Amino acid sequence: MFHNAEEVLLIASVILFFSIFAGKAGYRFGLPALLLFLGVGMLFGSDGLGIQFSNPHIAQFIGMLALSIILFSGGMDTKFSEVKPIASQGVVLATVGVLATTFITGGFIYWLSAFISGYVSLTFPESLLLAAVMSSTDSASVFSILRSKGVYLKQKLRPTLELESGSNDPMAYMLTLILISYIQSGGMNIAEAGLSLLIQLVIGAIAGYAFGKIAVYVINHIDIDNASLYPILILATAFLTFSATTLCKGNGYLAVYIAGLVVGNAKIVHKKSIGTFFDGFAWLWQIVMFLTLGLLVNPHELLPVAGIGLTIGVFMIIIARPVSVFLCLLPYKNFDLKGKLYISWVGLRGAVPIIFATYPLIAGVEHAGLIFNVVFFITILSLLIQGTTVTLAAKWLDQIDEPEKKDEFGIELPEDIKSAMSEIDITPAVLNHGNKLMELTLPDHTLAVMVKRNGRYFIPKGNTELKENDKLLMISDNDEALLQAYESLGIQDYTMKKN
Repeated sequence: MFHNAEEVLLIASVILFFSIFAGKAGYRFGLPALLLFLGVGMLFGSDGLGIQFSNPHIAQFIGMLALSIILFSGGMDTKFSEVKPIASQGVVLATVGVLATTFITGGFIYWLSAFISGYVSLTFPESLLLAAVMSSTDSASVFSILRSKGVYLKQKLRPTLELESGSNDPMAYMLTLILISYIQSGGMNIAEAGLSLLIQLVIGAIAGYAFGKIAVYVINHIDIDNASLYPILILATAFLTFSATTLCKGNGYLAVYIAGLVVGNAKIVHKKSIGTFFDGFAWLWQIVMFLTLGLLVNPHELLPVAGIGLTIGVFMIIIARPVSVFLCLLPYKNFDLKGKLYISWVGLRGAVPIIFATYPLIAGVEHAGLIFNVVFFITILSLLIQGTTVTLAAKWLDQIDEPEKKDEFGIELPEDIKSAMSEIDITPAVLNHGNKLMELTLPDHTLAVMVKRNGRYFIPKGNTELKENDKLLMISDNDEALLQAYESLGIQDYTMKKN
């Protein structure tokens, strides 16, 4: 279709521009970016503007690269301090929850395919395979909506959902491969399957931790003159972690996520620039992955599976997901009934199930085309029903928390500097003690380094006159004394960041 490289670049750039603008417009209506990117891919595909793409091998390879980057970036953004209180719950949801969803949904699919005439009857292993492919959740699009709406959640729901979504892909991936092997070989010993699952998890966890520690050591000791090369070094680490772990019969996706956790929670040089690079790069690969999957599907093939897809999708949303969540969280008291209901509702299907659906296609599993189309249809259904109502559901279930105080200055000190930064609001109560900076009684070793006034920033002096609604940035190496000084000055609205 394309005659030269320039045409390919032209079309690719147009699609990227279109995707970004469509995603921005979708935020206003509460639509997940994933849904818009998939839609753009379908629009430009064979049933739309005519771009022909039908190679599941390429789609799977792009998905593998994208997931390596996205999971590593997600691990870097996950703070141990946030996930530690809910670590066991997240891990149980990511493992036992995926397994429970697979068997509950697989049993329903097996019954449904035999009960409804006009559709292909799937065997029980094939039904489990279809369910396993769809068993992982994708909350990346959920939190893009929550952030765009400025929504914060109670009961540590956000770190729970992020930990689950970041760590449940390996379980679904392994179940998919095991079931494909089971179907093709005509049977498999359950003990062998369980052992294979355990080996992949153990090797993946150990390799991820080891590669993460090695990456931290190398980054802090290599001393590269060009700081721009540090993010590239981390990117190479992510790909090395995934490929080496997979070749050693471990789970590469789990290894990449754990390596990202180790790197993101360690003290490394140029940490902020590395994080900024990975945020943008992860978004680029999400867009590329979603567009590729949108191009891969033929929309006219989704209509014949709409009935069974709608039935299975509603069953997963209303029954399978809530049952698995409530079973997994039964021993825990962290979440009340409304919290568990919200976790159940935010079990979105995203790009990962579609990528996993390419494995049966490539393996030549019977009815693989049906599995792919059903998974694609259910993904769209899930995003339309759940993805557009995550904020509304949080309001209905009273799970919206007070927003965190915004960082007005966006300044971070190196982690080896033992000091505390704080941002305070200048109120009439503060001005009662004096309207000049020198008149505020502050402890020794404390500096007022910047003022924000009406969107303008400047460095204050001792005789600088403070005004109501000013924002003042303070740095101190004695945060306890600084907090006592704030109390004496009547300062209540402040944020404190310790290094």
